[in-house]
Amino acid sequence: MAPPSRADFFPIAVWLQNPAKAERYRAAGFNLYVGLWRGPTEEQLQQLQQAGMQVICSQNAVGLRHRNNPTIVGWMHGDEPDNAQSLGTGKGYGPPILPEKIVASYHRIRAADPNRPVLLNLGQGVAWDDYIGRGVRRNHPEDYPEYVKGCDIASFDIYPVAHRHPQIAGNLWYVASGVERLKEWAQGRPVWNCIECTRIHEKERKATPEQVRCEVWMSLIHGSTGLIYFVHEWQPKFDESALLSDPEMLAAVSQINRQIGELAPVLNSPTLSDAVTVASSNASVPIATMAKRHGGAVYLFAVAMRDGRTRARFSIQGLSGRAPAEVLGEDRTCASTDGVVEDDFASWDAHLYRIVIPGPR
Repeated sequence: MAPPSRADFFPIAVWLQNPAKAERYRAAGFNLYVGLWRGPTEEQLQQLQQAGMQVICSQNAVGLRHRNNPTIVGWMHGDEPDNAQSLGTGKGYGPPILPEKIVASYHRIRAADPNRPVLLNLGQGVAWDDYIGRGVRRNHPEDYPEYVKGCDIASFDIYPVAHRHPQIAGNLWYVASGVERLKEWAQGRPVWNCIECTRIHEKERKATPEQVRCEVWMSLIHGSTGLIYFVHEWQPKFDESALLSDPEMLAAVSQINRQIGELAPVLNSPTLSDAVTVASSNASVPIATMAKRHGGAVYLFAVAMRDGRTRARFSIQGLSGRAPAEVLGEDRTCASTDGVVEDDFASWDAHLYRIVIPGPR
């Protein structure tokens, strides 16, 4: 009863949302809930089941009563145990929860239900060592290999566009850096990550649709195998489901999700290691890539890792002759000769290419 392992399924989740809105999220391309407020409850599970939406949630008494319910596909720890923990209103913060407590909790969860994976979502210390929110464990990245021993799926969150610290604010590449670090610490466990799409605590600043798409493809190219959208907003007023209240962003996220769903068999196929080299005309804007081979075609996914414009020249091993490189979702093609493709990238741009492998004549 784990999240589906079908080749055509890629986890696209939304964080801590009301199950009454599950059909709206499903229409926007989401296929998973992560977290339920003070749940799961009987009513929450019934609403999700009616909407055809699966969930990863806390393992409470109600959840255990539904061990045979396929709506529940995983269990989770409390959120961000690596951050300093509140001591109560007005009492400040104590240290993070110790990794060994997370590991012990993991074994208790698995003992109660060995058939579902356990997800652990960590905070922004995964990507940023100097995060003050870790309290006494600030600048202690060595904690993270110990934390991930207490899960089957490791996740984390950092939201660069809505971030208040100048070191992080606007630097989207911290998302990719966090994925890379967590992959190394997870040692083969699946790595997921969270994506911003609202103002969160900022009155004015929020990610644009282009920046959200960039964060998504940075994540996937660097090895994330599941996405969790954070859709809450506190400014200018609290809105639990702010994504649903933002037609422009909702349309953009829906389009991103649909494209990922269509590409799920490709994304779930093996990555071609060292198959692509890339040269960027602007040295300050490196381009990250991931290549796949699926269904008689080579797929090249590429994303600009810094703010700025550049022209990229890709060289893909193993291709010969001329074949058009279809730019997915953009209604255009690029020339491809012996596996060489050139294209322009605007700020925080991502392009996805499909090159059909010529068959024998």
